[in-house]
Amino acid sequence: MINITDFKENLGLREIPVELEKLIYFQNNISAFENYSQGFGVLIDDKSGLRSWSDDEEFLNRLIPFAQANGTGSFYTIWNDGSNQPLNQMPIVVFGDEGGVHIVAENILQLLHLLTYDSEIWVDFDQAYFYKNKKSYEESEDFSQYLKWMKGDYNLTQIEEPNELIKTAQEKHKENFDKWFRQYFNED
Repeated sequence: MINITDFKENLGLREIPVELEKLIYFQNNISAFENYSQGFGVLIDDKSGLRSWSDDEEFLNRLIPFAQANGTGSFYTIWNDGSNQPLNQMPIVVFGDEGGVHIVAENILQLLHLLTYDSEIWVDFDQAYFYKNKKSYEESEDFSQYLKWMKGDYNLTQIEEPNELIKTAQEKHKENFDKWFRQYFNED
């Protein structure tokens, strides 16, 4: 169970995006960690994963880790891109356990839509993408409840082409993110 107050305090925030607060409620009361979308779960993060990239305070302050992305250690963050938009309009970045870092969604709601694919995200150095082996796929235990919740709260149905959404988000934010990111971690 994630306590919203503890979640906010851990990140040093007074408020979190309403979409994230509702997702935490869903995870706490309707489903459970990793039970509604494969490999995904909201968690309280101490930024230790980010510190493995850089200890620079500006770097750490502009990234808000909030969820496990897959079962191998990748995680999602909100990137405060400096545009003074509300947090729920900030881009979502995945930090891969193997080293890749990529924009995956334009905002938290788009990430929630990606989760309707019910597959772990794959993150390598060159790209982040969703792949589902249709022959061996097993639906997450509470996936149907997640789809019902997404339809009821956001009027969104199961996504068919998640990688198209990632591509659109990258076209909009990748160049700015990469420029910002490189000042803290040189990829070469």
